[in-house]
Amino acid sequence: MPPHPQTPKIRIALVGDHDPRIIAHQALSLALQHAASEVGADLDYQWLATERLQDEKSLEGFDGVWCVPGSPYRNMDGALLAIRVARQRQLPFLGTCGGFQHALLEYARNVLGWADAEHAETAPQAERAVLSLLSCALVETRNLIQLHADSRISKAYGSQSIEEGYHCRYGVNPEFASALFSGALRPTGHDSQGDLRAVELDDHPFFVATLFQPERAALLGHTPPLARALLQACLEVQP
Repeated sequence: MPPHPQTPKIRIALVGDHDPRIIAHQALSLALQHAASEVGADLDYQWLATERLQDEKSLEGFDGVWCVPGSPYRNMDGALLAIRVARQRQLPFLGTCGGFQHALLEYARNVLGWADAEHAETAPQAERAVLSLLSCALVETRNLIQLHADSRISKAYGSQSIEEGYHCRYGVNPEFASALFSGALRPTGHDSQGDLRAVELDDHPFFVATLFQPERAALLGHTPPLARALLQACLEVQP
């Protein structure tokens, strides 16, 4: 008899400071478990607290990275390190809420070369705060999002129009949007008011970041499409 095919294994790094009181954190393990079942993989995930992320070795052995909600992180540099490693090593990456914000900050600093780029939540007086207070806070709200037809997010959802929930107060500073999106990083989702809610990085197997929190769907018994897409991307890049 031919050997039974071995179930593929996926290791995911959850970058963030775990807090069981945060709704999104309650959903993450369920989201990954649902997604792993659907893609037919054994899943191993590990929380990587930002204060323990000191060097690139911290990310060795992982197939993908999910930078999760819950900012300000206890160690911003640790979160930015993980995002940079995922971007440079072509590791499938998903950033949600705070992960979205810090993915943009990492790109601004390390790709665009803006050493003075900051997040207004932690540096409110910064001249180049690429993340700033939203004109209307998105705390425990839901909104419609229009996705670009050629985006990975649209492909994952099978739709160009979705509805998702938020718990955030900061987003892209419009003052810097044009320069931020002049290269490989591109906007791929906007809400009903036309405000940016999702981005993707070209020339990367899977680098997606959303201001909304798609993981929350798992608390309602649904598989978040982006969790499934993240794991599928991990399988596709495995040797």
